[in-house]
Amino acid sequence: MPLAIFDLDGTLVNSAPDLQVALNHVMARQGLAPFSVPEVALMVGDGARALLVKAFAARGLPLVEAEVKLFLEDYEAHSAVLTRPYPGIVETLERLGIEGWQTAICTNKPIAATWALLGALRIGGYFDLVVGGDSLPVRKPDPGHVRGVLTQLGVDPMDAVMIGDHQNDIRAGSGAEVRTVFAAWGYGEGTGADMVAETPADLPKLLL
Repeated sequence: MPLAIFDLDGTLVNSAPDLQVALNHVMARQGLAPFSVPEVALMVGDGARALLVKAFAARGLPLVEAEVKLFLEDYEAHSAVLTRPYPGIVETLERLGIEGWQTAICTNKPIAATWALLGALRIGGYFDLVVGGDSLPVRKPDPGHVRGVLTQLGVDPMDAVMIGDHQNDIRAGSGAEVRTVFAAWGYGEGTGADMVAETPADLPKLLL
């Protein structure tokens, strides 16, 4: 059975607006200038702690470690206020299911925050497996993150594809010897991807 592995933020869902709100709460507590949604989108992709590291660095300061826990608590409680699946994503997941595909999520977002978001959006049931940034000893761009998904589902790399909007997704997928699709509607860059999908509606055509 073929497997489609999806990144989460910037691929399945547009989460930058809620991330911006939680991040700017951190900035306000520290007396620092806030970030715009486009600025936050450029910092997404390496997990929550990395997002805060980048944000503090952008303000010329080191990370305040205590803010990581506060950020996660705030974000998990309000992760689906503004966040929504991209148009066409749910239809694509339904189509893949009808065509006999397995689907999985491989994200650098912590697993608790991932499930909080999936539950709030009521889309968790579309996936056979969800692997977060703290589910394994490694995370994207390490190929071991994608290999962990393959191992848990018993899928050969030749039967899988990694879909994501970030270079981390492309590098992790390629390193795990699976085909890669760059989600051009997202936040990052996908240099070196095997295929490019301009919109979620393009995915069934590329995969099927």
